[in-house]
Amino acid sequence: MANVLNEEKKQQVLALGRLGWSLRRIQQATRIRRETASAYLKGAGIAVRPPSGWGRRAPKPTNEVITDSGPAKPAVAGHPDPENLSTTGKATSKPANEVITDSEVVTGPSACEPYREAIELGLSRGRNARAIWQDLVSEYGFASSYQSVQRFVRKRRGAQVPEARVVIITAPGHEAQVDYGTGPMVRDPQSGKYLRTRLFVMTLGCSRKSVRLLTFRSSAHIWAELHEKAFRRLGGATRIVVLDNLREGVLVPDIYDPTLNPLYRDVLAHYGAVAMPCRIQDPDRKGKVESGVGHAKRTPLKGLRFESLDEAQA
Repeated sequence: MANVLNEEKKQQVLALGRLGWSLRRIQQATRIRRETASAYLKGAGIAVRPPSGWGRRAPKPTNEVITDSGPAKPAVAGHPDPENLSTTGKATSKPANEVITDSEVVTGPSACEPYREAIELGLSRGRNARAIWQDLVSEYGFASSYQSVQRFVRKRRGAQVPEARVVIITAPGHEAQVDYGTGPMVRDPQSGKYLRTRLFVMTLGCSRKSVRLLTFRSSAHIWAELHEKAFRRLGGATRIVVLDNLREGVLVPDIYDPTLNPLYRDVLAHYGAVAMPCRIQDPDRKGKVESGVGHAKRTPLKGLRFESLDEAQA
């Protein structure tokens, strides 16, 4: 055996093998070599599906032809009677092959019903149907198909009510929100190589007017300089600056008494502003600047490269 798998990976391979997955598909989903998966499946007595064997069927027998020289044979069910011909010499049409639709196959309670709690937990974490199905196979030995999970998840999502979001309204000049995002690739004048820049965005809470600045590197000093440039472009400073807990602004995150970077705190005090760090994992509190960062990344900068920082800034 090429590799020794831990128990979790072993059970995942066995469960996928019981579902009739090919070795190639198991390798793509689990990153486990086909030789290793094959050895475990054969050791557990699970048949390994041969390559390119999906959907193969035995060849159909040739339709029997009745000639005038032989005795007449009775018609077979599903085949037209040779003597039942219309005046144009054509045999009566065959009945259409029976098609079993998805709605006809699914009867009774869903195979996912015993796993409802685990599926709802996955949905609450933002996982999609395929990720949830893979979790069920690897953790619970789920033996049904991905389509059953997909149908179950689709029904659950259809019944969900969108979560309400609070709209934060601020007076003019009262609040600004700041954040970093990833900027475009720009050629570094020192090394001559393209480097990924950082995108600084400050968005006013009332008007949503934004200032977007690019930099190669970040530090407490650069973070403070970017605030100064943004205030100059806006023509003034706001009373509150909302930020997340990145190191340049907040040294020790705390829900009640965060420790600010001393340089950042003094720069804001010079402009008569106060920093208000968000709670950890609470991006909605600064959703206005999050939207500004996303727009800059997706629309004007997506897929572009620049030869200088000034060109990218323009």
